[in-house]
Amino acid sequence: MIQLQDVTFAYRRKPKLFKNLNLNLECGKIYGLFGVNGAGKTTLLKQIGGLLKPSEGVITLNDLNVATRDAQVLSHLFLVPEEFELPDVRCSQFVRFNAPFYPGFDLEMYKRCMLEFEMEGDDNLNALSFGQKKKFLISFGLATQTPILLMDEPTNGLDIPSKSQFRKIIAQVATPDRCFVISTHQVRDLATMIDHVVVVDRGNIVFDFSLYDIAQNLSFGHVVGTTDKEVIYSEETLTGHNVVYKGTQQESKVDLETLFNAVIKDSQLVNDAIKNR
Repeated sequence: MIQLQDVTFAYRRKPKLFKNLNLNLECGKIYGLFGVNGAGKTTLLKQIGGLLKPSEGVITLNDLNVATRDAQVLSHLFLVPEEFELPDVRCSQFVRFNAPFYPGFDLEMYKRCMLEFEMEGDDNLNALSFGQKKKFLISFGLATQTPILLMDEPTNGLDIPSKSQFRKIIAQVATPDRCFVISTHQVRDLATMIDHVVVVDRGNIVFDFSLYDIAQNLSFGHVVGTTDKEVIYSEETLTGHNVVYKGTQQESKVDLETLFNAVIKDSQLVNDAIKNR
């Protein structure tokens, strides 16, 4: 549904942040977009959302160029940014003013999400804490029912119970006709949610695999002492080493944090281990 074709981008008077990016994002999936701080995750989401125009290349939504910011395109996209300002109005007023821009807006879904977040009142948005504002904006974004929902560091500012509520809500509203792209550097927060991993590093998309493909070709573990020759990545911990094995020699869950560290260290090695098992 979303296609990036040879996308290059640079801020004015700065080196290129991206060069010739190619990526396909499909409905029915929850993508985890990972990268170290400064890798360009926020910039990439803004480009997909039509807020920034690529220097070269094109980003399309169902063959429509998102950079045109056409109403037909914008009504199919919603971005929950990491940093934002909300107007000095009550929650219900914000919904009444903005919901008409999204033909599929579901008021009952909005109310359910707010209730799940324990946001039952109709407060003035400026009277809310940052975490409460974020929960409101997430609830509104989910209720738009746009086919593409982009979320930049959505768990930043949320306490531990709220992070759990966030994961529960996403599981409830994810449908085959929606695509979620969730950017974060807090890998563990998304471990039980995503089904596809995309890693951005040094201006390139260096990793792009489904969780199924990862689980079918890699295994993860913790060892004490020396590691064997099948280990393609190892990182020291207080009690031994977290490791990534080539192949599925042992049953294990995908350890996203260790996987991410392995990709950042040597993306080609990890890619080859999945492609050429």
